[in-house]
Amino acid sequence: MPNETALTAEVASFITRTKAAQIPREVMRLGKRSLLDGLGLAFAGNAAESGHIVRNYLKTLGVPLDKGATVIGTALKVPARFAAFANGIAIHADDYDDTQLAVAKDRVYGLLTHPTAPALPPVLAIAERDNRSGLDLLTAFQIAVEVETKIAEAINPRHYADGFHSTATMGAIGAAAGAARLLGLDAAQTAQVLSLGASQAAGLRENFGTMTKPFHPGRAAESGVLAAELVKLGWTAASNGLEANRGFFKAAGGGYDPQSIHGKLGKPWTFAMPGVSIKPHPSGSLTHTGMGVMLELVLKHDIKPAQVAKVRVGTNRHMPNTLIHRRPKNELQAKFSMEFCMAILLLERKAGLAEFTDAIVNRADVQRTIGLIDFGVHPKAEAAGYEKMTTLIDIELKDGRIISGSADFGKGSPAHPMSDNEVANKFIECASWGGLPKAAAGKIIDLVFNLEKLRSTRELTRLLAIKPARKKPAKAKK
Repeated sequence: MPNETALTAEVASFITRTKAAQIPREVMRLGKRSLLDGLGLAFAGNAAESGHIVRNYLKTLGVPLDKGATVIGTALKVPARFAAFANGIAIHADDYDDTQLAVAKDRVYGLLTHPTAPALPPVLAIAERDNRSGLDLLTAFQIAVEVETKIAEAINPRHYADGFHSTATMGAIGAAAGAARLLGLDAAQTAQVLSLGASQAAGLRENFGTMTKPFHPGRAAESGVLAAELVKLGWTAASNGLEANRGFFKAAGGGYDPQSIHGKLGKPWTFAMPGVSIKPHPSGSLTHTGMGVMLELVLKHDIKPAQVAKVRVGTNRHMPNTLIHRRPKNELQAKFSMEFCMAILLLERKAGLAEFTDAIVNRADVQRTIGLIDFGVHPKAEAAGYEKMTTLIDIELKDGRIISGSADFGKGSPAHPMSDNEVANKFIECASWGGLPKAAAGKIIDLVFNLEKLRSTRELTRLLAIKPARKKPAKAKK
């Protein structure tokens, strides 16, 4: 039986001792894909209303707005913790970011994390500020994701079931891990950083469908920077904050499964097994299997909205508890509405950033079609295990025919992955949504896929800033 009292020390040792050369080439490649995906989403997310609010907030802090780390898709440079905050919110703003797969059958798919949103912003901000190499950035990102995902795998499922948003909670610890690595802290200091990160771990699922959901990974990312920087200055925290009787696992989940984390960090790496999904649609990951099935059926059978009498969607019992908006009235609610996701595919045969807007959600035909969707629990999906997103769909046509389909995972999952070109095209879509010219997007793609060759992260972050357009001088009055 593993020594549970040594867990925080074990995680800290992994963070400080792992060498870039120990990370398999394929794991590095998969990490680059998620990193590129995150950068694109930050461009799109900073163009959202929440991005405007965050920028207005940053301007009230009294800090320089032209020194420090880049707020992606803007001309702002701010202290690292605030850049991490802004970019973490932006990556998750459209709920278009990557998702962690589960291993154990009782580990609800939704219990786990959106790994990149809290893990990338802190290491990107510190790497830019401290002029670290692309390999340093990529290694720290890999370590942050690995710690975040393995902790999510280990904590008792009660954590998520009782209302915690795991991207926020585990994200704060993963962010702390990545920040500690880049700051070069030793194992004893890093253990304290993990405890300080865990003490800041918070986020409630009741906020799904509001701006506070993306606030969660933004705050987690900031917490990681803050924890590491304070400890570097001499701040103290417990050395066993994860496993202690009054520590994170016990307080936030009632306990954890030691076998899911002891000796498992990097063995195998999460990016390799069970993998991370990159989303094809800007909605909650639990909608994606059904969306894939629905789109396939609509296209294969050329189903028109006027033909449809009813659509029945069946999943395991945890999915309706997350996809809570049955009659959404805005784009944020629509991201957590299986009803909307089915309706928009039936009507438009696509579901990208342009389809998830308030105007589209409230269109009369969309609201009418939402009323045709019957979403609930199906016994076959329930029996399949909670680590899957098994979804069964029956489309009942007005002529009496029923067209059916099912799947365990959707497009973008390791079972049905996007190609590198598809990931790059998604990046271009998102970056363009945020105002980045296509030529600049191509340069970023090349740099990220060759990140380990980059001498300075600043070569990348220079391309992530968008300068404000110059106003034309006013014509002189005659």
